[in-house]
Amino acid sequence: MPLSPNAIAQAAATLSERREAGAQGPCLPPACRPQNVQDALDIQLAVVAALREQVGGWKCGMPHADGPVMAPIHARTVFTAYDVVCPVWARDGNVRIEPELAFVLGRDLPARAEPYSLQEVESAVFSVHLALELIDSRYAPLAEPTFIDKLADGLVNQGLLLGPAVDKAQALAAATIELHITADGQALGAWAGAHPNGQPMAPLHELVNEMSSQGRGLRAHQAVITGSYAGAIPVPLGQDIEVRFGALGVLRARFKPA
Repeated sequence: MPLSPNAIAQAAATLSERREAGAQGPCLPPACRPQNVQDALDIQLAVVAALREQVGGWKCGMPHADGPVMAPIHARTVFTAYDVVCPVWARDGNVRIEPELAFVLGRDLPARAEPYSLQEVESAVFSVHLALELIDSRYAPLAEPTFIDKLADGLVNQGLLLGPAVDKAQALAAATIELHITADGQALGAWAGAHPNGQPMAPLHELVNEMSSQGRGLRAHQAVITGSYAGAIPVPLGQDIEVRFGALGVLRARFKPA
């Protein structure tokens, strides 16, 4: 049985308060805990409304066994690496980052009856950027949330850091990327990065058609990330972080407590 509008609002109030405070807690109470995909998607949008936010982008992936992999990225949490020290909610002095590619749309992709082709979605992409997804959960480490719980909470997203634009054709072909990360010039590690789906554009194509089937669309200027090349990596606050995405380029960042 779907949650009532009041239960959706109660869930959104709890999760939005945690987002605002950088707090974590248990899974939602039974009376407002999402039981299915539709509950979770309704809570996502209710959190956006509760925070008086706009949707600045989306994170997505190919469908999970339990439902679609899609979550809005709040506009106030989309930062540009060029001109800010990025504020984040940190845990034990670190923030977790996921090295990704971000596809920025140049035009709207509204809902329609006919599915979009991959070529149509590609043509709507204005630019591709090196990016870091900023990771945090509103559930405490021992809460043991289900996929549906995580979906309601935005799939552990706390924001997005956009870096320099890169060649679109190279980005579309980037199934693998050699990653090197340093902090204040000291190596944190190297990864043989691989896109989880092999084709960086495939999840965006899936997202467009999934949203269209729900009567929703994507908007021009929204940035869409489609999967990490190396999982979630902890990096320290207050240091100059450099992430080298192989031949595609370098993203430089610095993080501070929110």
